Amino acid sequence: MSLSYTEDQRMVAEGVRAFVEAELRPYEAMIEKADAVPPELFAEIKAKAIASGYYAMNMPEDLGGGGLGQSLRAVAEVEFGRTTRALSVICNRPAPILKNCTGEQIETYLKPVISGERWECFGLTEPGAGSDARQIATKAVRDGGDYIINGEKIFITMAMVADFIILFAVTGVDDTPKGPQKRITCFLVDKNLPGITVSPLELLGNRGFKSCSIALQDVQVPAANILGEEGGGFAIAKNWIFSGRVMLAANMVGLAERAMQIAATYANTRRAFGKTIGAFQGTSFKLADMAVDIQATRLLVLDGAAKLEAGTLSQREASIVNLFGSEMAGRVTDNALQILGGMGVSKEWPIERMWRDVRVERIWEGTSEIHRDIIARDILREFPA
Repeated sequence: MSLSYTEDQRMVAEGVRAFVEAELRPYEAMIEKADAVPPELFAEIKAKAIASGYYAMNMPEDLGGGGLGQSLRAVAEVEFGRTTRALSVICNRPAPILKNCTGEQIETYLKPVISGERWECFGLTEPGAGSDARQIATKAVRDGGDYIINGEKIFITMAMVADFIILFAVTGVDDTPKGPQKRITCFLVDKNLPGITVSPLELLGNRGFKSCSIALQDVQVPAANILGEEGGGFAIAKNWIFSGRVMLAANMVGLAERAMQIAATYANTRRAFGKTIGAFQGTSFKLADMAVDIQATRLLVLDGAAKLEAGTLSQREASIVNLFGSEMAGRVTDNALQILGGMGVSKEWPIERMWRDVRVERIWEGTSEIHRDIIARDILREFPA
């Protein structure tokens, strides 16, 4: 596969990059210091993103979205990676799982999310269920035409600003050839319902990009708010999960390229022992390794996005893209910080923030260990004794 972009990809990349540089990056330092995006700035950026066509780019064009396929979406995500997630998230790329909305759900949830009138958050992870999502304990019990939901979610991104939760809960247990298996159902849950409490969490990195816990106590949700079919939560989540893994790696390409640019510029100007530090192999080889890592990740992303569009991306391939991209970003930012030396840990430079921010990339969307396990098990099945 060629690294050269098509004309459409080039136009998307250039447009999003210009928007990021003009409308998002000027606020990075302020957001980092405040650990919050002021509501008026959030509204201003959202309005500019909508007006510029850089909002809900991944949603259907006939419903008001950008209509980008996975390959173009990946190109856009590379460019959004050049700034903080707290700012890039304002140009909402709604969870693709919402495309499963039907009937009144389309008018109540899908269209308002695309237009920017409403905001969603994705409620799957729990204190006792992360990578092993089938261990979720949140329960939804049928009560006439409603379900009563009790449980807790954690590490839910942007739940403080969300209007509703894409919530996964256990609605029963099925007997399967592999034994009893929890029946997982997806609900659209309005956040203002009685019994819902949202609390922000204090975490390392990604300041202003809030993760929250959500407590649900006897929350009454209409059965009409089931997304998809009862018990079909994981089936409709599969494409979203695969897409999230590819787009995470795409985002890391943009972030890593920015880190490499900062490090290379510094290496060309900082002098030691009568020459620029870029002239020393200890520095220059780090830059070479960065370039190799970034190029390899970009190829994996473009391949993964193309297969997402074709519906042929396997779980193993999705894990490979995620694993390599998340760990690549850790290596690149660490080497960039090392090149800058003392300046690398100074808050006057963005590298120390980027170094902190990328640490979580090896955890969310599946830990590195989980991805290695998925890849290894698939290899062992491929080559049996």
